[in-house]
Amino acid sequence: MEEQNNQNQLNIELTEDIAEGIYSNLAIISHSHSEFVVDFIRLMPNVPKAKVKSRIVLTPQHAKRLLKALNDNLSKYENQYGVILDPEPQMMPPMSFNTPTAQA
Repeated sequence: MEEQNNQNQLNIELTEDIAEGIYSNLAIISHSHSEFVVDFIRLMPNVPKAKVKSRIVLTPQHAKRLLKALNDNLSKYENQYGVILDPEPQMMPPMSFNTPTAQA
């Protein structure tokens, strides 16, 4: 039985540079028929240009699983720490990509 449990375990390595993380205060999401692309961006005050700091490409099925996991974690967070206030939407400069976009 123990051997069967070991087969279901996934060994995940987290290197030091990845463990530090990358700060992002804007995400731009675009999609095609076969994939979702999430670009994580860091906007800085009084700096007119922002850089994409990380890009994640997901299948539609994985994007849906990620959405469910985020909703579950947000619910647990709010149960422990209180409701997260949604700030008023900020005016963003128009951005033109050739796919539909959403911002998070």
